[in-house]
Amino acid sequence: MTKTASNLQIDSARLWGTIHETARFGATPKGGVRRLTLSAEDKQVRDWFREACEAAGLELHVDALGSMFGLRRGRDMSKPPIGLGSHLDTQPTGGKYDGVLGTLAALEVVRTLNDAGIETELPLCVCNWTNEEGSRFAPAMMASAAHVGDFTTADILSRKDAEGVTVAEALEAIGYRGETPVGKQKFSGFVELHIEQGPLLEAEGKTIGVVDSGQGVLWYDGKITGFESHAGSTPMPLRRDALATLSEIVLAMESIASKHGPNAVGTIGEAVIAKPSRNVIPGEIAFTVDCRSADADIMDALDRDLRASVAEIAARRKVDVALDLVWRKEPTHFHPGFVDTIENAARTLGYSHRRITSGAGHDACNLNTIMPAAMVFVPCKDGISHNELEDATQADCAAGANVLMHAVLALAGVAA
Repeated sequence: MTKTASNLQIDSARLWGTIHETARFGATPKGGVRRLTLSAEDKQVRDWFREACEAAGLELHVDALGSMFGLRRGRDMSKPPIGLGSHLDTQPTGGKYDGVLGTLAALEVVRTLNDAGIETELPLCVCNWTNEEGSRFAPAMMASAAHVGDFTTADILSRKDAEGVTVAEALEAIGYRGETPVGKQKFSGFVELHIEQGPLLEAEGKTIGVVDSGQGVLWYDGKITGFESHAGSTPMPLRRDALATLSEIVLAMESIASKHGPNAVGTIGEAVIAKPSRNVIPGEIAFTVDCRSADADIMDALDRDLRASVAEIAARRKVDVALDLVWRKEPTHFHPGFVDTIENAARTLGYSHRRITSGAGHDACNLNTIMPAAMVFVPCKDGISHNELEDATQADCAAGANVLMHAVLALAGVAA
């Protein structure tokens, strides 16, 4: 790396400015962002991002699932680019940094290299992946999953949101159903910067998390079918109460995850009573389950224990419970060479750092199945994410962007 490149720092104020500029698209009264994937607000930020990429000299193209790729040419165009980026969609009550930091930091890396007149040996590709959050369409990280072949494009295009709108219809509505086939954009590797979404870095006073692994994920759709009856005239022993059944399943999930130690979590995140009424015992409830662990054996145990508990509860309460596994993502172990490169960048730049496991899923986890990949974490206040209170400091965001840039420079090489 040249002396100029070795001393290079991103423009902290410019990065901070773009984060807050884009936060106006879907801004909420509490200071967060509601920017569901393929919504009108998502179109606004995508249009902004397109203009920003083109202004930075990137050759932008969009694939059939709406993922955006901005190519910065390198000296050796015979090799695929190093990818960097994340996503721009948010949760319904999301914050300014989840995904956004990684995408805008990737843009800032390009802007900084442009300002310094630095050419890389390999090309670079700035990425905005569609529907990482999974809050409007399931599964989460669907575009990167299709990119690596876990789903077909047709399958993902047919997925529907709660209102019955398909991915294809939503893409058409905002004008981001691109012509590039999914998976056509190849990469030599991928690096993603993200807020930690957990409390460890802040608690330990570390600036950089060097992510070496990611938790596997189990997603279930559940349905409880009991019997609706009068709340006043049905004796307690004769009830087939779907909501009381769900309450036991929630506590069972909590107990099962706790039993498997610190390397397991389980959550009932959604529950919908069919035709609810104040004086009717709930007869039907749809619900979801999310289980995670970085250990595949523990994932198997979570699945086994949950199914056994659900069966016992259903039989005892005389209700039917359907529990369907709709997604299994195996634990991620990031490419050792890429992980070392990130750690070396953090060390060289003088940032305090530690190895860390990602509790959340990310596009980099999908991409790691077919290419070398790794991640950089920075702290977020109180470990809060997927919440309007999500917060991070300008200094930490800049530090993460600097580590991202120097890792990418090491991986892509600086043209002599």
